[in-house]
Amino acid sequence: MRIEIQLFAALRERAGTERVVLEDVPEGTTVAGLKELVRAAHPALGDLGSVAGVVGTSYVSPETVLEPGDEVALLPPVSGGAPTEDEALSRGVFELSADPIDVSDLQRRVAHPSCGAIVVFTGATRDTNRGQEVVSLDYEAFDAMAGPEMGRIFEDCAAAHGPASAGGDPRLALRMLCVHRTGTVDVGEPSVVIAVASPHRDAAFLAARFLIDTLKERLPVWKKEVYQDGHHWIGDRS
Repeated sequence: MRIEIQLFAALRERAGTERVVLEDVPEGTTVAGLKELVRAAHPALGDLGSVAGVVGTSYVSPETVLEPGDEVALLPPVSGGAPTEDEALSRGVFELSADPIDVSDLQRRVAHPSCGAIVVFTGATRDTNRGQEVVSLDYEAFDAMAGPEMGRIFEDCAAAHGPASAGGDPRLALRMLCVHRTGTVDVGEPSVVIAVASPHRDAAFLAARFLIDTLKERLPVWKKEVYQDGHHWIGDRS
């Protein structure tokens, strides 16, 4: 599909144009995916992580799936300021990734001088399950719902193990980051990584366990195990 993107302020200056047109954008591309395509086409734009996406006249989440004919704008932080990643991590950052996950990068991102503990949980594809040899896993996500639902999981986690559970003491703030794969994940590769930083280890351990357990129950992501002679959707009872 054809997507036209409007740029403003510093983005317009760096790109040298106020509009960028991308042809042959794959169906199902999200706002986050579109930003990667724009950045690849115009490297001078630099990191677009803090850039907001707008469809029509409404802010949308990075997981929003674009439709043909959508009017898209990319907005740099406004003069009043936008949340930094440090501020975002205190509320929880969730990302879906079609590419392999760099675990060490997530640990680096979540680290902070105020935090004496970092717990990183990595869920990887194992080679056998249900008595069969697993070739790979295929993950499918309901993109538009996954981000908001993970945001609610982050809120529940902070209430259970963050400042709210310690009388509102801001010094006990959690920093939470979760990245989940989509598409095909080979044996041995990470499929989900949760990184939690906290001033103290107990809260970090508890929060990481809470996040992975709750994610498995509530996040709209489905896993298909692929075998040499077939496949099975995990959780399917039909």
